[in-house]
Amino acid sequence: MTHSNAPTSIAVTGGPVPRHVAIIMDGNGRWAEARGLPRFAGHTAGVEAVRRTVRAAIEIGIQYLTIYSFSTENWTRPEPEVKFLMGLMRRFIRSDLAELHKNGVRIRLVGERDRVDGDLLALMDEAVELTDGNTALTLVIAFNYGGRGEIAKAARVLAAAVIDGQLALNDITADALSANLDTAAYPDPDLLIRTSGEQRLSNFLLWQLAYAEFLFLDVLWPDFDKTQLERAVAAYGMRERRFGGLATIEGPSREAAGLT
Repeated sequence: MTHSNAPTSIAVTGGPVPRHVAIIMDGNGRWAEARGLPRFAGHTAGVEAVRRTVRAAIEIGIQYLTIYSFSTENWTRPEPEVKFLMGLMRRFIRSDLAELHKNGVRIRLVGERDRVDGDLLALMDEAVELTDGNTALTLVIAFNYGGRGEIAKAARVLAAAVIDGQLALNDITADALSANLDTAAYPDPDLLIRTSGEQRLSNFLLWQLAYAEFLFLDVLWPDFDKTQLERAVAAYGMRERRFGGLATIEGPSREAAGLT
């Protein structure tokens, strides 16, 4: 997808709001362990953080929010934890879908459907269909998702089109590949947030994050709230977004923000 330099609106912090925020929700297990609780308790607390973040994103004026819910690598975790995470997704949809719909949230999903139980797929499809016309916020849930696999799948589609004579080899461009990704319908993220202090992408939106601003926070995901999101948006507003060209700042000058 193409990217735009223009802010979508002005946040309560006084700076531009990123149109699309992507979040790697990390630290559930460490949050639980620090409290002498099982990892499951951390994942449950993490769902409440998702609820807070969705409400905050709407209030701030973010248009797209993509959350890394379950990666293709997460299947390697112990079976009881995987089953719990699948059950947590079921409970989230069943308990939160009505409120999300009422609040104007449009739910979308990216990721592979293989290995996911049919009843869970049906619930997720129901959520997508029910909320299709909503416009307050598009919540993209990356579930059973892996960035490398997504790129490889898009490459296979383009290669097959060349073999079938539907596409010339020189027509395989960056735009053509972008158009065949799971995220083709959405703008690329402007801001990536990863909680817990880790500083890596973990196979998340590898293509789409090429020009995103990265923000790594020490806060563990279950402790993430509206204040944290507002601070992240404010930090984004201070970044110079060049997109490979000359510097142009979106938000208030560094001098005006007192950062020099």
